[in-house]
Amino acid sequence: MTNPKGPVLIEREEAAAIGPDAAPPVPDLAPVPEGRAMQTLAVLAARPRSRLGRFFWGAAAALVGFMASVATWRFVEGLLATHPVIGWIAAGLTALFVLAALLVALREAAAWARLGRLDRVHKAALAAAGSGDLKAAGRVVDGLVALYGSREDTAWGRARLAERRGDVFDADALLSLAEAELMAPLDRAARSEIEAAARQVATVTAFVPLALADVAAALTMNLRMIRRIAEIYGGRAGAIGGWRLLRTVLTHLVATGAVAVGDDLIQSVAGGGLLSKLSRRFGEGVVNGALTARVGVAAIEVCRPLPFAVLPKPRVTALVSRALAGLFGTGRAADDGKS
Repeated sequence: MTNPKGPVLIEREEAAAIGPDAAPPVPDLAPVPEGRAMQTLAVLAARPRSRLGRFFWGAAAALVGFMASVATWRFVEGLLATHPVIGWIAAGLTALFVLAALLVALREAAAWARLGRLDRVHKAALAAAGSGDLKAAGRVVDGLVALYGSREDTAWGRARLAERRGDVFDADALLSLAEAELMAPLDRAARSEIEAAARQVATVTAFVPLALADVAAALTMNLRMIRRIAEIYGGRAGAIGGWRLLRTVLTHLVATGAVAVGDDLIQSVAGGGLLSKLSRRFGEGVVNGALTARVGVAAIEVCRPLPFAVLPKPRVTALVSRALAGLFGTGRAADDGKS
């Protein structure tokens, strides 16, 4: 037996069968779009506020307001002492400013009251449907008719409801009839607003590379979309009410995990277009548009006076498909009946 002078090679029989065609595919290491703009917006809006923080900002606002009032009073008083005519002009302008501030405050209070009215009608409808009380359901329908009495887009539905209402003797059937006749045109208008907002957010995210510009655009467009949805269903969210409504909607989405992108819906949307595969910015735009659609659906659930029973609830996939169809090569136009 001789000692080998080189390495010992042991050939494996199956090695010959392994070739380039049988090698495993190279993993795709490209980053998956995450929709950072909408993620950041949701986290900032849903961040819990501490009592100490609210106390601090309330005290700061009161102090600044008091100092501004004293400074204005001294300014007007000084002008009255030295230049009476100019002083009276300053006093009149100050009075006009105070009057305008009071009118704005009254408008905000009225807008918040209208949103509260929608919430009360929604709770009353749920209670009437749960108890089967026909009289309670009738009061809910009367409230809806009064709420939309001056709306042209519900005139035909109100006429149909008044014509068929006498033939219904069941609470669920009466609420279903009211939903079918009154909510259908409003749902279509709300879906259009969601599609427009999703398209705008996706476009800005894809074509504006500035830092935080996509976050600012998402904030502005989502706030406008939520305010428009509230107006469609009979509410009117003012400046303060719109912020509170946006916070309520986004807090609900964060609590339910609906702003997460690691699910089949967002992954399918993000990977649906060729441009989204070639450019991360386009992929981010698609995901931000999809998350905006989710915010819109949540806003419908918050602002709609009747819960979904007969009419189909808007689906995010259908909304995103219609909003982004042809924009980045994503999706296909969905049928209205499936939305």
